[in-house]
Amino acid sequence: MALTFGVTVLPDPPYTRLIELMQKAEEHGFEYGWTYDSHILWQDSYATLPLVAAATEKIKLGHCVTNPGIRDPTVTASWYATMQDISNGRMVMGIGRGDSSRRVVGLKPVRVAEFEARLRMIKDLMNGRKVEWNEKELQLGWVRDELPEIPMQVAGYGPRALGVAGRVGDGVIIQLADPQIIQWIMETARKAAAEDGRNPDALQCIVCAPSHISDDLADAREQVRWFPAMVSNHVMDLIERYGADSDEIPAALTDFVKARKFYDYKEHSRVGAKHGEFVTDEICDRFCVLGNDDQATEKLRELEAVGVDQFNIYLMTQGQEKTLAAYGDRIIPQVSEIRLGEQSAPTIPARD
Repeated sequence: MALTFGVTVLPDPPYTRLIELMQKAEEHGFEYGWTYDSHILWQDSYATLPLVAAATEKIKLGHCVTNPGIRDPTVTASWYATMQDISNGRMVMGIGRGDSSRRVVGLKPVRVAEFEARLRMIKDLMNGRKVEWNEKELQLGWVRDELPEIPMQVAGYGPRALGVAGRVGDGVIIQLADPQIIQWIMETARKAAAEDGRNPDALQCIVCAPSHISDDLADAREQVRWFPAMVSNHVMDLIERYGADSDEIPAALTDFVKARKFYDYKEHSRVGAKHGEFVTDEICDRFCVLGNDDQATEKLRELEAVGVDQFNIYLMTQGQEKTLAAYGDRIIPQVSEIRLGEQSAPTIPARD
């Protein structure tokens, strides 16, 4: 499957900025438009994303990610089903156990067993199927049958959460662009899918990371140090559960957090966040897509080669319009041109 492109925009005020950047992403050929769901740190994207749907025509929309623990899960399911009607079939759900949305209000991420039960219910309910919930039979009888099913993409890092992704999800959301870690994550999720009798090859791989296109690689790295620091929140949870030297988690994922000192959610996903000072240049390069057009294209080809289906740019760096234009005008066409060139290359017959 050819690599597709998405973009994640913060629901920062003014809300008109979210709409504007999503429109520009659509104009530049991005197929997916995502936003965060963290109702204390930013404006409530359950209120603003419908405005984006009304202001766009083709781009698929969803959260990267929402969670089943802040709102009642039946509300989340009904909201997505309603948005599928409003957007005329353009919704995609990204969902995880809850990081900033829950921690900021004093809650921990949803427990894995509860996470799986809620995801199974949400997936069926938002797509018009009957569910048993709280000893009640529920169904959204108004769901339009002619619209496509809303896919559920599940975010996770550890073996247990990835097991949920494999058993329930249509794909895996991975917040880093390191090919080695991506392969381990997808192998873990696909193993769970196969053990559950599902087709492991049908599980999509969505990689999310910042991308700053510039000849000044040093500046590009400074733009993204906040991102591996954000990833470290999830890694610290894994270390707490599995141990720092566990054979169940690859060292490529855990080693970089040893120098971490603190995390301040007031600077969550912000350029220049002080909690990102421990992040090395090497980790910036591994976890993100940085450099000039050719360097970015080379990294994207590497991601495509390990089976990534979508690259989703976390648009939280400076020069947002420039990033969208760089991808729309040069990088996406270049990736497509390379792919088409490879597909049309003549086959040389073997010698007898």
